[in-house]
Amino acid sequence: MLLVCRFTVAETGVEAFIGRVDRALALLTAQPGCRRGGLSRSTDEADRFVLTVEFDSVVAYRRALSPFEVREHVIPLLSEASTDEPAAYEPLLVAADGAVRREVSLLAHDAGTVRLGEAAGPTTPR
Repeated sequence: MLLVCRFTVAETGVEAFIGRVDRALALLTAQPGCRRGGLSRSTDEADRFVLTVEFDSVVAYRRALSPFEVREHVIPLLSEASTDEPAAYEPLLVAADGAVRREVSLLAHDAGTVRLGEAAGPTTPR
């Protein structure tokens, strides 16, 4: 699972923001199932940043957000991200060393049509 959070940060707050993200990445990447994370800055607009964190699964992502220290430092940071685009993605194609592998979706085929309490489980992936 890939978490993608976009931020717009005023120039006067960049160093404080980077410090907060540094702490958040240290906490998240110390959690089981968190593969890697990073912060990138736009080369076109200096006030735009993107935080990406990769997890083994949705379950690993949810568990990584559970410890108190993570909830204390990471959740407030994530709540400041832009909300006009989705933040959680699942991989479809994974490539390395010239080889491409297609991943099976973990979402149930009817995930977009059922309400809470109606879905029985991901029996037919997308």
